[in-house]
Order: sequence, then C-alpha cells, then structure tokens
Amino acid sequence: VMDWVKTVCLVLWAFTFNSVADDLKEQALKLMADTPLIDGHNDLPWQMRSLFNNQLNTVDLYKLNSTHTNIPKIKEGHLSAQFWAAYVPCDTQYKDAVRQTLEQIDVIHRMCHKYPEVFKFAASSQDILDAFEQNKTASLIGVEGGHSIDSSLGTLRTMYQLGVRYLTITHSCNTPWADNWLVDTGSEPEAHGGLSDFGKQVIREMNRIGMLIDLSHVSEKVMNQVLDISEAPVIFSHSSAYSICNHKRNVPDDVLMRVIKKKGIVMVNFYNDYVTCQKTANISDVADHFDHIKKVAGSSIIGFGGDYDGVPRVPDGLEDVSKYPNLVAELLRRKWSDEEIRDALGRNLLRVFREVEEVRDRLNGTKPDDIPIPLKEVQNPCRTDFVLVMTLLNKLL
Repeated sequence: VMDWVKTVCLVLWAFTFNSVADDLKEQALKLMADTPLIDGHNDLPWQMRSLFNNQLNTVDLYKLNSTHTNIPKIKEGHLSAQFWAAYVPCDTQYKDAVRQTLEQIDVIHRMCHKYPEVFKFAASSQDILDAFEQNKTASLIGVEGGHSIDSSLGTLRTMYQLGVRYLTITHSCNTPWADNWLVDTGSEPEAHGGLSDFGKQVIREMNRIGMLIDLSHVSEKVMNQVLDISEAPVIFSHSSAYSICNHKRNVPDDVLMRVIKKKGIVMVNFYNDYVTCQKTANISDVADHFDHIKKVAGSSIIGFGGDYDGVPRVPDGLEDVSKYPNLVAELLRRKWSDEEIRDALGRNLLRVFREVEEVRDRLNGTKPDDIPIPLKEVQNPCRTDFVLVMTLLNKLL
C-alpha cells in the first residue's frame, strides 16, 4: 500500500510541477510578445568568417546547424533585436584590423539583405521598435574591440556612418589608448593606468556622435574612468556579476552601483566560465546573476547578453538562442514581476539607447575632434605619419 501511495504522490507531484512549468513558460511568451527581447552580443558574424570565410552566398541560415544561432532558433527564442558583433582578433592590431572589421560590418548588412523577411537593419532605438512591430529581428552592429578603429577618430566616425552603434573599448589586448581586463589578472602589464589622454578623447567623441560605450572586456580602472567622463549612460554588452563568479570579465558590485547612477545597463553573459567560474553551468546559475544584479542595483540596469556563437560552452537549458523563454520562465519562478521582466527584456536597453541619442542631439553643435593620437604612441612599421610625409615632400619640392 505504501508503495502505491508513494507512486500516486510522485505522479501528482510531477503533474503539478509540469503544470506550473507550462504556466510559467506561457507567461514568459506573453511578456515576450509585448516587449522586445534585445540581446547585447552575438558572434554569428564571426562564425560566418571562421567557418565560411564570409561567403554568405554558400550559407543557408534556415538550415545551418553547427552554430548556436540560425533563423528557426531565432524565431523559437523570440529574439526581437540583436547586436551582432563585428569582431576581429587582437592579432590584427597594427595590421589589417580596420579592413577586417569593415568586412564584418559588411557581412552583417548582407545578412539583412539576404533575409529581409527575418532581419531588419537597425541603427536607432526607434528602428528596434519598428522591427518589433513588423515581427522582424532588429539587427544592430557592435564593434568588439578598440583595436578595430586603429587609434583613429575618423575611423570611429566612419564606422558610425556605416551603422555601428556600440564600440567595446578593448577586447583581450591593450590598445595604444586603453587597458583591457587581462591587466587585472596580472597576465598583461598595465600600459595606460586605464585610459590615455587619447582614450579620453575617444570616449568624448563617442558621446558626441551617439555611439554606445561598451565596457565589457576593459580593466576596472577603465570602467571607473569612463563612468567619470561619459555624459551618456554606458553598457556592458556581455558581462555578468563578479560577486557570483570572481572572473575579471565580470562586473564588481561597486561598479554596478555606479552603473545605476549613470543609468546604464549590464547585459548578462551566458558563458559557463563567467557564470560559475567552471566548465559547467545551468540555467539556474545564470538566473543567480540576474538576481544578484537586481539585489545590488535594481532591475533597471539588467539585460540579456548571451554571447552565443562567441563561446565554446553554454549552460544546460540555454543551449542556443531558442532557449531565451526558459530563462524568462526561471525568473518568473523566482518571483520577478512582469514589469521587472519587461525592463530586463528590452525596456532598459531602449532607455539607455534613447539617452545616448539625446546626448548626441544635445552635442550636435560641437565640432568633431580632429586632434590625432600622438605619433609616438602608435609608431610602428605599418603606420605612416601624414605630417612627416608632407615635410619630406616639401623638402623635395
């Protein structure tokens, strides 16, 4: 009799558990139907380069199964807006970083042109809302790594004209004007004490043109200096909470407190190594980061920054971009309110984006910064100095 009772209890428990899970999933999907899910970082364009040498004509994003991201997964995951990363490795610095980055910008535009029924290119906060109304995935560009502008404000401005809407100040290498996160691990020497004078110029020029400043991958000194300098809110496009996982790619609590004062956003990364500081993680571990950031700084600074297709390991339950509703359901299970969920899904990023645009509009009468980085800070065999060339030409003439 006891075995029979245990069996009945187990069946009833399983039925109740599944029923609750189904209800939470249904509630998650309803919220995602009225508020766009905006993700801060996806490296599918890098997969296009590394797997297919950017030969997009040979790829079918409806059928591609070797990546975290394809069109059916995007639809199932209700991914309404995505910042696609235009990333090139640090070993391109001082060589062909600009050319390679332009090729990544090009492949993102071509994705939109090839699949206009799915992707809508977006370069403003309003564009995201317009795409959502059309049931398309707003496709934005973020350049991942300051080495991609080759220490040139003119290149920064040109990339903005091509549709780039955020620049990650460093990747995993110092630039001639900013220190990266590896400085904080001791594995790379500090070069600038955070930002050099030219690095501060870059931040101000990003404010002026309306480029979002992304602090994922930078040293802690750079985080704090940018928070001091920037007139606009800042973003962490794909970083998690340092107090939960003590990895230097994550954001310390004192910086979280400064981000809330700056009205910025931290978009939580799903990479196992940043979630648990181990090789394995699950969906609950990711939700712990959401909970911690909410506890420390409130729901108004939280977003999603999966880092799909840029990392080798993702948590159980978040295997690809189709799984976002599972995470939303987990937050609902943890008693997040509908309004808090809507903030994290997309309202926070839209607010940040609008405020960056407002700062741009306010600074509209300010002249572009045309003071170049001092040659001695970037001199190498791959760089010519215009002033030096003109001096030599004048002597010849």
